[in-house]
Amino acid sequence: MAKKTLNNFAFIDVETTGLDAEVHEIIEIGLVIADNDFNVVSEFEVKVKPEHIETADPVALRVNKYNEDDWEGAVTLTEAIQVLSEKTVDCIMVGHNVSFDSLFLEKAFRRLNIPNKMFYYKLDTLSIAFAVGANDPDIEHLSLHSLCEHFCIENKNAHTALSDARATFELFKKLMKAK
Repeated sequence: MAKKTLNNFAFIDVETTGLDAEVHEIIEIGLVIADNDFNVVSEFEVKVKPEHIETADPVALRVNKYNEDDWEGAVTLTEAIQVLSEKTVDCIMVGHNVSFDSLFLEKAFRRLNIPNKMFYYKLDTLSIAFAVGANDPDIEHLSLHSLCEHFCIENKNAHTALSDARATFELFKKLMKAK
């Protein structure tokens, strides 16, 4: 009997100019692609030039360390989403609070008329952490920061897209061993 081919995982994090996908924009995308044995296949990060920085939430910009100088060489959202679409063909998206990242990405794919080629499954490390650690009194919060601390995962550049995607990948591996 032939072995079933499994999809790669796409650990994705986006940084945005705020929390409202109708008003705010993606300004950074981080991606770690891993196979089913948790070997990293590739990584990708890109800064995206905001089109309407005037609508940004100043708190969000402070949290994700936005400044014009660091975004000087940023690409357009179209360029970033085209590359993401090609890199994630048939991958299963994994994120921490995946619904947030997915909402912004789906809006971008639709608005730009670029196909989202990821597999339709999505996995959420926040939900998995809740299920695995629901009875663990040491887990008080399910934020990526708190879970990284709990599982001894280093995330030196929290709230930058690639660093958070890497931390989500490490958290996912720990959670898969937790049961």
